Amino acid sequence: MEEKKRRFLGWYFDFNLLYRILIGLVLGAILGIVFKDKIMWIAPLGDLFVRLLKMIVMPIMIATLVTGAASISPVKLGKIGVRIVVLYLLTSAFAVCIGLLMGVIFKPSAKLAADVIAKAAAKPAAKVSVSQTLLNIIPTNPFDSMVKGDVLPVIFFAILFGIGVSYLMVSEDERMKKAGEILLEFFEGVSSVMTKMVAGIMEYAPIGVCALIATVFAKQGAKAFTALGMVTLTACCGDLVHILLIYMGMVALFGLNPIKFWKQAKNPFITGLVTRSSYGTLPVTMEAAKNLGIQKEIYSFSLPLGATVNMDGTAIYEGVCAIFISLSATGNMLTGSQMGTVILTATLASIGTAGVPGAGAIMLLMVLESIGLKVEAGTAIAGAYAMILGIDAILDMGRTSLNVTGDVACTACIAKQMNMIDMDYWK
Repeated sequence: MEEKKRRFLGWYFDFNLLYRILIGLVLGAILGIVFKDKIMWIAPLGDLFVRLLKMIVMPIMIATLVTGAASISPVKLGKIGVRIVVLYLLTSAFAVCIGLLMGVIFKPSAKLAADVIAKAAAKPAAKVSVSQTLLNIIPTNPFDSMVKGDVLPVIFFAILFGIGVSYLMVSEDERMKKAGEILLEFFEGVSSVMTKMVAGIMEYAPIGVCALIATVFAKQGAKAFTALGMVTLTACCGDLVHILLIYMGMVALFGLNPIKFWKQAKNPFITGLVTRSSYGTLPVTMEAAKNLGIQKEIYSFSLPLGATVNMDGTAIYEGVCAIFISLSATGNMLTGSQMGTVILTATLASIGTAGVPGAGAIMLLMVLESIGLKVEAGTAIAGAYAMILGIDAILDMGRTSLNVTGDVACTACIAKQMNMIDMDYWK
């Protein structure tokens, strides 16, 4: 009986998730356009998906941030460690800026119904000074911030906690060292459980996306397709600009040949496009670093770390999508302070973004929360977010490719600076 049940469900679970989500997107659009108001009964299925995603945001953010920060041993955080981490964070910050710039230039948006835009626009984000925004990053009560869903204070606390754990693990006091190892194992366990939960929730994604998109198209009609195409174009342009301007420019600045760099970097780029996983691409990324003449001492440390903390493609995605959702749901462009918050949140959150398919969609929720665009079931913001989820698998291919390419670029630059690269390849 149980075997028959597994075979019965196999037609769904054995089918590629990417294709299932795309089918859900198309099916939802067709249902919404054809049946219009008669299909609104499906809305709770979409709201369920939103609630499932929001349920895991805070736990996965804390677990992955603590694990990511704790994995950087103070012993390795010498000249190599500090430089590679700083370079990773700098390129991520540039990536968010490029994403926001592309958003400002292309202005991707879906013209949602006037009534929902008016409703959202009637709730402007509270204006807070820059100094107060910076102070608010430091929580007075981290547990209160977790309960309220205040993203930046939780990120700040989790990173400090993770660094504290890393210091415990190198302590000469055996008892303290054991405590640090236990804490790391605990948060690694939590992170692994949350990754499994994400995978499980994503199995429901095709149904949730179908319901959410059906609701959107029932209200908006076929014109929403144009908006999704513009979002994809904007993100792709951002990825291309980042590769040419930041990666190639950075490699050339450190005295390396960009063309010879790309001959090896294209392999992890293509693999990332297919696998949509920085971790899954890691063996190919390491092989590329080895072929570039980089010493194993550097790439064995920097590349696994980069799969966790270097998420430039995801950062561009956050910038583009934040503008799309703001324009679609409120009719307003992000303010300067909101853009600053997006840059700060996306850069810090990139430290803990899991290198697995679909993780960027979870991170987008954090970014939206940080600028006052809360994804609540039935709102215009939830509708715009649902549209992004419908094409998230496509966007994920591009951002993963950029992520792994950035890992190789940053590693090559630091290796060159530290004279830990064989220059024979580059001649």
